[in-house]
Amino acid sequence: MTLVIDASMALAWVFERQLPSDAERASRLLAACGEQAWWVPGLWHLEVANALLVAERRSVIAPGASDLFLARLSSLPIDTDGDATQERQSRLMALGRAHGLSSYDATYLDLSQRLGASLASFDRRLHQAAIALGVPVYA
Repeated sequence: MTLVIDASMALAWVFERQLPSDAERASRLLAACGEQAWWVPGLWHLEVANALLVAERRSVIAPGASDLFLARLSSLPIDTDGDATQERQSRLMALGRAHGLSSYDATYLDLSQRLGASLASFDRRLHQAAIALGVPVYA
């Protein structure tokens, strides 16, 4: 089975989730690392880095902890999609319009569809769109 992981799921490995069930789901996924193929779109790396920078500015995480987290992420067997976003723009716009998603979230949904993969995310609207399109979600 192939899995597409969005930034919210990866960031749950460093930032505490409000619901214990969310934290458990994120931990369970991380513990299963390597049992299935994990994919991310190219923008995932920027989203994760940006969230860490914002957290640093808010004194939620120290720069050294951010660097350590990024190093740990880079050691995981995560594949990055090489498809050019520009070529997918009309598809991403259509998904965003149809499901009320940002273009960023539509990118995860599009990748899940193209790979026939399940989607791992904490984003409610993205989950709803995935279910509407028959994309399995990691629970």
